[in-house]
Amino acid sequence: MIGASPGAAAAARRRPATRVTKFHTPEIVLGRGAFPEAARALAGLGVRRPLLVADRRLAATVWYDQLLIELRAGGLAPAVYLDVTPNPRATEVTAGFTRYAEHGADGLIALGGGSVIDTAKGVAVLASNGGLILEYEGIDRADRPLPPLVVVPTTAGSGADVSQFCIINDAQRHTKVTIIGRTLVPNVSVIDPQLLTTAPQEVTAQAGMDTLTHCVEAFVSLAHSRLTDTLAVEALSGVWTNLERLVQDPGDAEAGEEMALSSLRAGMAFTNAILGATHAMSHPVGGRCDAPHGTINSVLLPHVIRYNAQVCADDFVDLARAMGIDDSGPARSVADRLADEVAALAARVGMPATLTPLGVAHDDLDILTGNALADSCMITNPRRPDATEVHQLYRQAL
Repeated sequence: MIGASPGAAAAARRRPATRVTKFHTPEIVLGRGAFPEAARALAGLGVRRPLLVADRRLAATVWYDQLLIELRAGGLAPAVYLDVTPNPRATEVTAGFTRYAEHGADGLIALGGGSVIDTAKGVAVLASNGGLILEYEGIDRADRPLPPLVVVPTTAGSGADVSQFCIINDAQRHTKVTIIGRTLVPNVSVIDPQLLTTAPQEVTAQAGMDTLTHCVEAFVSLAHSRLTDTLAVEALSGVWTNLERLVQDPGDAEAGEEMALSSLRAGMAFTNAILGATHAMSHPVGGRCDAPHGTINSVLLPHVIRYNAQVCADDFVDLARAMGIDDSGPARSVADRLADEVAALAARVGMPATLTPLGVAHDDLDILTGNALADSCMITNPRRPDATEVHQLYRQAL
């Protein structure tokens, strides 16, 4: 794996040494065989009646049954909520909270990918803050401490297990809302690469492209730091080397471990550096077309790289170097090369080249543009676009 020197050098050049930054992360249990630690972590937080949040696909895996066994063996009395869909709706959060309240739950455990973990976070917000989940759109709106939350990610991509983000679909407005706050960081993340072996290959590819996007956007974010730069560069190297391997062979233990570690590093990077225009534009598409988040990112990211390169091309040279891409020539040319290579990787793992197959049409672009500009992730993009520029980026991606 390539080391962190490019990221450290870039950070030293772009940020004064005296800049004060914060860094937040949950307790992390990482490694093959870590899975049983989830039940012990929950009990250690004083939880006795947890709500287990998963989805129907996860309920058909061995991990779901094993987790229930572990919870009960630890003296806990779990209830279950499984009605979670990709791009979870606000109504699913409300239903999950109803199940939480009916059970008299005192904490949560999430088993799944980003949709499941975000749903569990949403339930936790309602459990301590009340109201409706869409009322918490924005930054630091949920100010009361959440009940204990332990998460067990089953994909290497969303970073939701270590992040302060919660993304929920507003079905009435046909967009996703971004909820951000330190209270949304889980208490414990238990990361066992063995769980990646049961993920469908297309899910692995989507999650991996989401991780890659986290790396790039965290590195160029206006809120980045030397610590997030280091994590982003190391994660990017890991994804670049191992994603294709894991998609082709879900049983590749080494690739699975490296992707799990890369997802963790990228998650810690972006939750502290925040993200950018790719995510700000992706969320409205996911809400309007109900398309997979990682797939949307894979289409948009090359276009956003080229757009942002007009103000931070040198940063993309550092990223290209970390990925082993030719970094000779003018910085803008290297950024274009990087964008081309990202698009090529996306194609190799089965992602579409445009947004059109996902259901996006020209008639959608005005409303998508407005929602993208209102997304909190746009605040930390290195280049602040106006409506004309966002509209043009969407058109380029069709």
